[in-house]
Amino acid sequence: MTFQSILDGAEVLFQRGDATVTGVEYDSRRVKPGCCFVAMRGEKTDGSRYIDAAIAAGAVAVVSDSADAQPRGDVAWATVSHGRRALARISSNFYKRPAEKLAATGITGTNGKTTTSFLIESILKAADRKSALVGTIEYHIGDRVIPAPHTTPESLELMQVFAEAVGQGATEAVMEVSSHALDQQRIYGVPFQVAVFTNLTRDHLDYHKTFEEYFAAKKALFEGCGTEPPAVSVINLDDAYGADLIKSVRGAKRQVISYGLERGDFHAARIELGLSGTRFDIVMPDAEIPMWTPLAGRVNVYNVLAAAASAFARGCSAHDIAAGVAKLKCVPGRFETVNMGQPFAVAVDYAHTDDALRNLTALARDFVSRNGHKGRVITVFGCGGDRDRAKRPLMGEAAGRGSDLVIVTSDNPRTEDPVSIINDALPGVQRSGVRYMVEPDRRKAIARAIGEARARDIVLLAGKGHEKTQTTREGVFPFDDVQVAREELANAGYEGTEN
Repeated sequence: MTFQSILDGAEVLFQRGDATVTGVEYDSRRVKPGCCFVAMRGEKTDGSRYIDAAIAAGAVAVVSDSADAQPRGDVAWATVSHGRRALARISSNFYKRPAEKLAATGITGTNGKTTTSFLIESILKAADRKSALVGTIEYHIGDRVIPAPHTTPESLELMQVFAEAVGQGATEAVMEVSSHALDQQRIYGVPFQVAVFTNLTRDHLDYHKTFEEYFAAKKALFEGCGTEPPAVSVINLDDAYGADLIKSVRGAKRQVISYGLERGDFHAARIELGLSGTRFDIVMPDAEIPMWTPLAGRVNVYNVLAAAASAFARGCSAHDIAAGVAKLKCVPGRFETVNMGQPFAVAVDYAHTDDALRNLTALARDFVSRNGHKGRVITVFGCGGDRDRAKRPLMGEAAGRGSDLVIVTSDNPRTEDPVSIINDALPGVQRSGVRYMVEPDRRKAIARAIGEARARDIVLLAGKGHEKTQTTREGVFPFDDVQVAREELANAGYEGTEN
């Protein structure tokens, strides 16, 4: 394609020259001969610093959002007002606008995005529709599964995923949309047919600074990011921010489907919570759907309601909704159980906010209290480094109030001292009055929890979920809670059949 053609819609302030472009990159280390290099300002660096390196690697065109960057030699050049928006337009044009060929459903909120996205994908599959999935755990393109480096990738990688999906015959896309991606406009120019709001609880305030800024970022999905607003908004009526969002969207005279546990256009009736799953009826405006999901807990009733409403908005039948929900057996790192023949349960979960820990320990309490049993909840958790410090004591108190024993350990300390992070969480743990231990080494903490567990207890390994690495100031190292739990159970003498 020509340089001029991929600049269509890119808010160009100055443009000089033309060239045949055979690729697009925003990382100078990936530039190959024939590439267009997009030099944009990021959180930690300015892409304009790498323009000369990109040209040396063979870039034939440069797009910069820096007014100070000067055109070089014979290379085609464009100065744009906003680097990420330009990257989005350029990537879309280069890959022949694949997002416009997919009906996209975007899910945003603090908790529940991943499970809701997996449920929607499963329903679409039951309806014989091909879709792409982009989310926290992994990206799905047909039968191909790609580990996810980010919940929502940069627009270049997103267009690459969409283009491959379109090439394989996909007609739908299901995306988790993070607040960072919305604020940074990584999804600029992506038209959404359906937008979903799950809930809003404390998270990412190291980035957004205030709850109002955090909510404003989430709200952008429902207003359209360089596109018309979504045709349908699916919003949790039981969440206070969701209720406000409903008023805003309805005030703009756009279609809203509300959902909630006991109220809303989609709500639940006759809920039966079980250890092997959940049975309930979904009440819709003109019908009721008997529902069975292998996913346990009240929180997953919300996730199923969100997914069902979203699929309904995409024209899926009641049969498709029920079949798709029933087919999803589990989501990696979301209450994922580890069974090596031990007489107690072990579950790995991504819960990394105080609200998620409350939901997780409540589910675990229900697990150990059924049929008159008096098992204990043993929770291993840590807090992420280089993130919102104020939520650490809140997480500690939530873990403590829902558990009989808490072992405070490391999550991903990143550049911080693990002991300092633990000390930030301890006041909350202590307020709860729970018995607790401190073990900064996560493997040793998991081993200690397993050693403490007795028959009918449940050990919760919270915070990292599906993650396969741990990030410390020394670097990034392999660490998988599920695998470590298996190894420590084997070390403790349990060598039965793995799940």
